[in-house]
Amino acid sequence: METEYDDFRASVRSLAADKIAPYAADVDEKERFPEEAWAALRAADLPGLPYDEKLGGSGADLLSQVIAVEEVAAACGSSALVLLVNWAGTSTVVSHGSDELKSLIVPKVASGSAGAAWCMTEPTVGSDLSGIRTSATRQGGDWVLNGQKRFISNAPWAEWYAVLARSGENDFGVFMVHRDDTGVSFGPHEKKMGMRGSPTADVILDDCRIPAVRVVADPMQGYQYINGELNVSRALIAAQALGIAQGAFNAAVAYTSEREQFGQPLARFQMLRGMVADLAVKVSSARALLYEAVALIVAGDPRARARISMAKLLCSDNAMAVTTDAVQLYGGYGFTREYPVERMMRDVKITQIYEGTNQIQRLVIAKDVYARQVRS
Repeated sequence: METEYDDFRASVRSLAADKIAPYAADVDEKERFPEEAWAALRAADLPGLPYDEKLGGSGADLLSQVIAVEEVAAACGSSALVLLVNWAGTSTVVSHGSDELKSLIVPKVASGSAGAAWCMTEPTVGSDLSGIRTSATRQGGDWVLNGQKRFISNAPWAEWYAVLARSGENDFGVFMVHRDDTGVSFGPHEKKMGMRGSPTADVILDDCRIPAVRVVADPMQGYQYINGELNVSRALIAAQALGIAQGAFNAAVAYTSEREQFGQPLARFQMLRGMVADLAVKVSSARALLYEAVALIVAGDPRARARISMAKLLCSDNAMAVTTDAVQLYGGYGFTREYPVERMMRDVKITQIYEGTNQIQRLVIAKDVYARQVRS
């Protein structure tokens, strides 16, 4: 399955090694936007991967997107997050939006000249999207939005924000808000443990008025639209976790091959070899499950929802274990910022939390297990 993608993987890996990795530590240390990485991604046309050629993209399949996120994340988790959040922020527009709305938003995002984000989480709402309080009220031909969205990746850098808002008592819509719309403001930059190069802030909507053309399809069906995109977005988050794990694994193998103790390389010690073997299994098994889930998503197989929850769970849990053990393999040096593994350990923690916590993924998986038992 992977062989036909080898050249693409090699090209993204080379770009990440040459033009992203050298700046990753500085991006993390200064908590700044990864400008060099974004310029390199734009030059390689990677922001346009998932979009139709008619909209300025390259029409690549989901596995290509997953591979791109993996390879970028292996060099810099923050850079990978900026990229994949752009895709998530435009996903409902691509899937359900009018041609006019697609033409308004997608070409600039595909070129990398504009960023996107999606806004679901609120101060009192995380996994339970049905508790959203942000409101959207129809006024003439416009919609007026009021509310506050929290922990929004790519804010305030992004131009476009896909806002999930309550449009009726039990109905929700997806509304495309522009950064320069009247009534839009942003909270302070979040000080985070990891992914410090990914801008994150509240998006505040105070009587924000947008024209009806910026509503994604039916303003009462937004919850269903967002739910329909979760398979793909969870695949991308799983890929991000997997990429960070691969990056930490590669760094630990290189370090233990070169570092000597007691007159021989660390790689010669049996207990250390056992740790490395376990890490190799964690990375490879996570990749196998993710790619299987991606194939099910592409095929439209109903098993995809539970399988991608399994993949998101396994990739992020394994990545947390891999990065933690990579720090251990570096010894005291792993605890310093001189080497990348401590950053990778901090970065990867969030992959167990966002896009549905791993506790939520376990509930999805268990629900599917019992449902299949009943059907059989």
